[in-house]
Amino acid sequence: MKMNIAIINGPNLNLVGRREPEIYGNRSLDDYLKELVTHYRDVAFTLFQSNHEGDIIDELQRVGFDCDGIVLNAGGYTHTSIAIRDAISAITAPVVEVHISDIYCREPFRRTSMIKDVCTHSIVGQGLDGYRQAIELLLNRPTP
Repeated sequence: MKMNIAIINGPNLNLVGRREPEIYGNRSLDDYLKELVTHYRDVAFTLFQSNHEGDIIDELQRVGFDCDGIVLNAGGYTHTSIAIRDAISAITAPVVEVHISDIYCREPFRRTSMIKDVCTHSIVGQGLDGYRQAIELLLNRPTP
C-alpha cells in the first residue's frame, strides 16, 4: 500500500528559484517537488501552496486526519501564526517542519518558530534537500 504524504508550502514559496537566489537558490521549488514525486513512486503525494494563512489551515485540516505524514514549510507564518500551530496540534498526522534557509542564522524575528514544538521534526538550512530529508523521516517513522 502506498504511503500518503502531503507537502504544504506557505507564502512566497511559489517564487523559489526567482526570489532572493542568494538565500533560496536558483532552482524552482515546483521543479524540485516534481522530481521528488517521480523518485518516490511508492508514495502518493498531495502538493499544496498558498500565500494565505487560512488556506494553509484548511489544507492541514483537510489532509491531517487521513494522510501518513505532512511536510510543512509555513514560510513567514512560521514566526507569527498561532492559528497554524493550533491546526497542527489538532490533527493526527505527524508534521515535519522544513525551511530552505537556516532561520536561526537570519534576522532575529525569523529565529522563533511558533510551530517547531508541535512538529515531530524540524529541518532547517538544508536547501531544497530538506524536503527529501523530511520525506525520508516520514517513510522511516516507526508505525504505531
